[in-house]
Amino acid sequence: MSKQVRVRFAPSPTGPLHIGGVRTALFNYLFAKKNNGVFYLRIEDTDQNRFVPGAEAYIMEALEWLGIAPSETVGKNEKFGPYRQSERKEIYKQYADQLINSGWAYYAFDTAEALDAHRKQHEAEGKTFIYNWHNREKLDTSLVISKEETDKRIAAGVDYVIRFKTPVNETLHLHDIIRGDIKFETNLLDDKVLFKSDGMPTYHLANIVDDHLMETSHVIRGEEWLPSMPLHSLLYKAFGWEAPEFAHLPLILKPIGNGKLSKRDGDKMGFPVFPLEWKTEEGISSGYREKGFFPQAVVNFLALLGWNDGTEQEIFSLEELAEKFDLNRVHKAGAKFDPEKNKWFNHHYLQEQTNESLTKAFAPILVEKGISTSLDVLKIVSLIKERANFVSEFWELSDYFFVAPTSYDEKASKNWKEETPNLMQQLISVLENIGDFTSVTIETIVKDWMTKNEIGMGKVMQPFRLSLVGALKGPHLFDIIEVIGKDETIKRLEKAIANL
Repeated sequence: MSKQVRVRFAPSPTGPLHIGGVRTALFNYLFAKKNNGVFYLRIEDTDQNRFVPGAEAYIMEALEWLGIAPSETVGKNEKFGPYRQSERKEIYKQYADQLINSGWAYYAFDTAEALDAHRKQHEAEGKTFIYNWHNREKLDTSLVISKEETDKRIAAGVDYVIRFKTPVNETLHLHDIIRGDIKFETNLLDDKVLFKSDGMPTYHLANIVDDHLMETSHVIRGEEWLPSMPLHSLLYKAFGWEAPEFAHLPLILKPIGNGKLSKRDGDKMGFPVFPLEWKTEEGISSGYREKGFFPQAVVNFLALLGWNDGTEQEIFSLEELAEKFDLNRVHKAGAKFDPEKNKWFNHHYLQEQTNESLTKAFAPILVEKGISTSLDVLKIVSLIKERANFVSEFWELSDYFFVAPTSYDEKASKNWKEETPNLMQQLISVLENIGDFTSVTIETIVKDWMTKNEIGMGKVMQPFRLSLVGALKGPHLFDIIEVIGKDETIKRLEKAIANL
């Protein structure tokens, strides 16, 4: 690579950032890091009708949370600013005029009604209306009316658009880093609108002009933009500019069946498709952050949707991903989204957190449950965390530490036999005489008592756990006993004897 690698993520602020967009941002970020390049964020807000307040701030916050913030963007290192397309309006008109003057574009004055009539006529004849080489000289364009008439109409404020004049009878041989060599026939392309009479460019013109002026070296974007590749390549040719290299990423597919992953899939199956929560008048769409996912987990599982490093490795830090990332190892085929695998990644990263940070995260849940306790919550967290995928599951996994059981699991209660109350009463006597009430000591003394009296393990341990927990679940029993203490242990045994 001769010139500096500069890649961009260029979303439209039309709502929350879909997880597919996050994956595109991530792959651009990783490619930039791998090649000591620059990852920048451009806000493509030329379509003011679809602009949604708050969406731009949401995009910025999401990238920050994920740890993949851009080096350059709105209000940050604006080397090629402004980074909002709506603030670059006056730049695009001169480039649209340049294409008109060089014969690569033309004015089209067709009204919406006239175009609709053409479409209906084609439909009636069983054809599809395409605005391109075969009819552009039969329509209301500057290709058929004089320059004087064209100038007169523009001066009079007649609505127009500027369309690209696609070459005729050419075969474009283009290269995509992921998909290899691709051929496009220009006769099958339509003459896309580049500029509207309201003074705003369309995506196609603004995108190309900005990528050139911001010195973008590689355009890494979703597969849905592949059909735009021939037009964009022709625009670079029309301007006499060197085109960037293109790489079109595979789609993220639904967990079940075919098709692109949508918000509906997430709603139906109970998983988020947005990085952060998004609130509207209609309601709240859940986000990975609010669902309790760690950003490292989101980054890790997204990186493996459509890419791998050629090994069986699945756990990667952001630094490792940046070191190993290679566009040549991105697959062409779509990658199926697996919500259970997401949880698996989160489980891994939860285990990597310190007990102190997890205890801090658990604290608001205890407050919400009305729990004020003198128990060692740090110890409790250390005992239960390996069973959890999310901090939000901690209460369900540990409630019996804080609150004595008020009922007992029906199936587990079958372990409570005729001789059990007598055994539990003997066990209480054993526990009362233990001075050093620590897990190891309690376990040693209780097991010695069972061995000496030839009492089977199952006859004591299962009823004992049932008495303390209310079910046959939880970490090592003697660790539970140490945390809740001697008095509480005996109180729960006495309650079980009375109730079971």
